[in-house]
Amino acid sequence: MLLEGKNVLVTGVLTPQSIAYLVAEVAQQQGANILLTGFGRGKSLTERSAKRLDPEPDVLELDVTNPEHFPRLRDEIARRWDRVDGVLHAIAFAPEDALGGNFLHTPWESVQTAFRISTFSLKELATTLAPLMPPGSSIVTLDFDNTVNAWPIYDWMGVCKAALTSTVRYLARDLGPKGIRVNSLAAGPLMTMAAKSIPGFKTLERRWPKQAPLGWDSRNHMAVARTAVALLSDWFAATTGEMIHVDGGYHAVGAAPIDPDEPEPENNGNES
Repeated sequence: MLLEGKNVLVTGVLTPQSIAYLVAEVAQQQGANILLTGFGRGKSLTERSAKRLDPEPDVLELDVTNPEHFPRLRDEIARRWDRVDGVLHAIAFAPEDALGGNFLHTPWESVQTAFRISTFSLKELATTLAPLMPPGSSIVTLDFDNTVNAWPIYDWMGVCKAALTSTVRYLARDLGPKGIRVNSLAAGPLMTMAAKSIPGFKTLERRWPKQAPLGWDSRNHMAVARTAVALLSDWFAATTGEMIHVDGGYHAVGAAPIDPDEPEPENNGNES
């Protein structure tokens, strides 16, 4: 099994439809010991989801906007485990006015919130747990590729994800000498509770399979979960600072295929 005897912390589990939930489930199937994190009112959802895992993992408190929670998390994990072999960072949030085409009018306060939760939290989590992570450990964050394109509707979350990708590279630089790998996993659009709150998500979801050479099923998270588990394992021992795409190949194709039988638009004489 890929994660036999490894200790893995999984953040971001809310419901069984969460990507992080399936990562935790597959990690357990591959032999990992699991702890989850949750906070506030959402922690009860995390605890309810945890009951569906076998064995049922404990849920530790972590609100990434509260600096005091990070050392508490480290101390609690150290009390339970002698080391942390893997971390899944699956935390992201942007206020409603930072999404949906409001880019030019989003106030700094909303941008700040989105950046702190979606991007800076990776650095905080990594530096908090690095003292517990032996050489060969792995940190994986869930990303969405914004390195080249400006996406419709994604707005400031897209900026935060681009910064997340950069943060991965800098963490890989600084934690690499300690033997800790840091990578991101860029998935295509997946139907989750968080996705439902993104304006226009269904349009993106419909268009994705038309361009992805392998097709895309937004309700099937298994390919993403298995890739995350592989990245957490020793099988990617020399890979760090990378963005691994699990998107059906969408990122590699410039546009959706052109139907040769589709009639060309009429030329009204305006072409030069």
